[in-house]
Amino acid sequence: MAEGKQFVFIGSYAEENGPGLYACAFDEKEGTLQQLDQADGLKNPTFLAMDETASRIYAIFEKENGEGRRVGAAAAFRFDPDSGALERLNDEITVSAPTCHISLDHSRQCVMVSSYHGGLVGLSPLLEDGRIGPLSDLHRHEGASVLPVQSQARAHSVTVDPANRYAIASDLGLDKLIVYKLDVPGQKLLPHGETSIAPGSGPRHFAFHPSLPYGYGINELNSTITVYAYDLEAGRLDVIQTVSTLPEGYAGDNACADIHLSPDGKFVYGSNRGHDSLAVYAVDFANGSLTLVEHASTLGGHPRNFALSPDGRFVLVANRDSDNVVTFSRDANTGKLQPTGSEWHGSKPVCVQFASLD
Repeated sequence: MAEGKQFVFIGSYAEENGPGLYACAFDEKEGTLQQLDQADGLKNPTFLAMDETASRIYAIFEKENGEGRRVGAAAAFRFDPDSGALERLNDEITVSAPTCHISLDHSRQCVMVSSYHGGLVGLSPLLEDGRIGPLSDLHRHEGASVLPVQSQARAHSVTVDPANRYAIASDLGLDKLIVYKLDVPGQKLLPHGETSIAPGSGPRHFAFHPSLPYGYGINELNSTITVYAYDLEAGRLDVIQTVSTLPEGYAGDNACADIHLSPDGKFVYGSNRGHDSLAVYAVDFANGSLTLVEHASTLGGHPRNFALSPDGRFVLVANRDSDNVVTFSRDANTGKLQPTGSEWHGSKPVCVQFASLD
């Protein structure tokens, strides 16, 4: 395997007959992207998950089943660690409605998908050669909350805890985080518990602190981030703080999207679509609480997913409506972001994933 190489993979909204998944080399010194390969044949490969130890990448996409109905599917790719070239291994229908998120367990033995439109969470095994196996478990969330868009369950993501013991499903429609016990040998998600947050919040994505017993969830509908205490043994989340992602006095439309922590756990970043910014917060290591640092413009429209480089020196932001991925340098001491002047251009990018090959 090549040494010291960094790759970046980009997922996007795309038609089946055009490119939608891109492989790029990442220059660790300059923060620049060089496109190496692209894959077509996937409709809307909008979210990606990495198994960098095996040089594999997994992408959700939409397809039609035998009855002509739109369903969720996932594709497995191998990427060449020298050239970055993409090789499609297989694809498999996952759940009965289009999906919006994909994640892997830490042992890389199963893949989990979420369906916003269907309120579904599904789990499929990963085979030894990296291919995706047929769906082995399915959960349909039930209920509603207070806003019109919350007339049904809307599962938006699944995040596995650091111990690979529990999986947290953020359901935008229910204003709940639903906790499953992850049974890797049995290839199942076992219902375990749930945590409710303020009605109308719309939990979307979630991230665990890298070293402390806290979790951070970004809420799409009311533009907030909720801080949770996490009991690793019990698999329980308790709300301890909620902060706005918007500047005081901002009155425009906004919907939050993604959330990440810096590798050292000192800062939290969340994306605003409408205000078109990353909200930056400092983490109090004594209690996990957040203090606002800045709002950094993403230099584009409708920022969705973004990613911090493994060394924490750069942040790449996918701006869907301005067709660009913008590189920012990150000050490790202050958490603040500065544009480097580097941009990658492609149609409707929405997901960015790093792969580091040491």
